[in-house]
Amino acid sequence: MKNWQGKRYWIVGASEGLGREVALMLSRVGAEVIVSARSEDRLKELTAALPGKSSYITVDVTDRAAVEKAAAKAGDLDGVVYLAGVYWPMKAQDWDNEKADMMGEVNFLGASRVVGSVIKDMVAKNAGHIVLIGSLSGFRGLPGAIGYCSSKAGMMALAESMQADLRKTPIDVQLINPGFIKTRLTEKNDFNMPFIMSAEDAAKEVFEHMNTDGFKKSFPMMFSWVFRLSQFMPDWMYYRLFGAK
Repeated sequence: MKNWQGKRYWIVGASEGLGREVALMLSRVGAEVIVSARSEDRLKELTAALPGKSSYITVDVTDRAAVEKAAAKAGDLDGVVYLAGVYWPMKAQDWDNEKADMMGEVNFLGASRVVGSVIKDMVAKNAGHIVLIGSLSGFRGLPGAIGYCSSKAGMMALAESMQADLRKTPIDVQLINPGFIKTRLTEKNDFNMPFIMSAEDAAKEVFEHMNTDGFKKSFPMMFSWVFRLSQFMPDWMYYRLFGAK
């Protein structure tokens, strides 16, 4: 178990769902939490509910200047957790450029902007903790997931490249890939979602991994093996099993 007392963590995408639960969990163990999202009302409500020292900074992660300004306002940080995400089910036949762009902007480029705004200070002081929340859907393309799968795959590659560069330094990089979580995003799905978890249970998995020295965690474990093993399937087999019927 890490010592969280007095550590300062910036939680981006904290206004609801998994981000809110992770913020609550870190606050309960003594960390000072700075929460960010676009909705000021939700952030005010969250900081009022947090048991420890906290503050909020509204930010739109699609705006690089706004992200850099928010990072400067957050000040000296021990860690950052990026959970901001948007999702719309989308088939290639029903391509919507506006929604596809937004998934790329928030899910991948937003993470890049946040990391890029804090990493120089962490390198300068030779300490830091960066946690990126990916998705099991990032392991390989899925039907009806234009925009989302690719944006999460980009997030995962970003974390892997960071780990390659930073693994022998005191800056810890962690990538966490959840399966289905009960949120307003998964409410858009009209298909069966195996092993779906509550945001609270998923936050426990995230926090458990944040207490380790490991780089990557994918959960639920049994469900994650389906996605991880799919990377080794030949194309003809994969698309016969997972392609549109």
